[in-house]
Amino acid sequence: MSTIAIVGAGPGLGAAVAHRFGREGFGVALVARDRQRLDDLVDELAANHVTARGFPADVRRPEQLAAALQAAATALGTVEVLQYSPVPHRDFMRPVLETRHRDLLGPIEFSVYGPVAAVQQVLPGMRALGRGTIFFVNGGSAAVPHPDRAGTSIAFAAESAYGHLLHDRLASEGIHVAQLVIPGAITPGHVRKDPSALADTLWGMHQDRHGFRHYADDLDI
Repeated sequence: MSTIAIVGAGPGLGAAVAHRFGREGFGVALVARDRQRLDDLVDELAANHVTARGFPADVRRPEQLAAALQAAATALGTVEVLQYSPVPHRDFMRPVLETRHRDLLGPIEFSVYGPVAAVQQVLPGMRALGRGTIFFVNGGSAAVPHPDRAGTSIAFAAESAYGHLLHDRLASEGIHVAQLVIPGAITPGHVRKDPSALADTLWGMHQDRHGFRHYADDLDI
């Protein structure tokens, strides 16, 4: 069984991606801080005949995140697809002139240390398989910095650079690295930003394996 690990799994996008990849025969490893939320999502997926397990971890604790992904691979099989998509904390989004150096610690832990720890944990397994997909899912400030969201703008820029470097380095090994930028909010019922529509987009990116940065919607919307 192929396995997808969704870091930052929740009832919106994470659940939709779990259902979408589960329908394609993937086992699903759900990683988030809230054990009860994970248990509820596992039960929901099981009711739809998707094999899933929850693994609690805080993305700001790299060793904890790596241990959760290691446990996921042991329980479900080698992680073939990694999605890194936790929702940033509201206190990361301070205006740039009010942002002190200490205010950047959380965003950097969240959007740089976390992704690096996750990728380093799953990459040996992908290389052994000879294939893999790594998704970074970010808001619009990853593409256009926002002066009122300095922490995420700065940290997403670093995460984007890391992902792009991986994309260039790993393509020759059969490992596709891509970023999905979602301008504005994920919106139920929206033709392109409904969670199910975004899950379909990510499935298509996994299949097509073309290019690094993709947009869920126009940036000016």
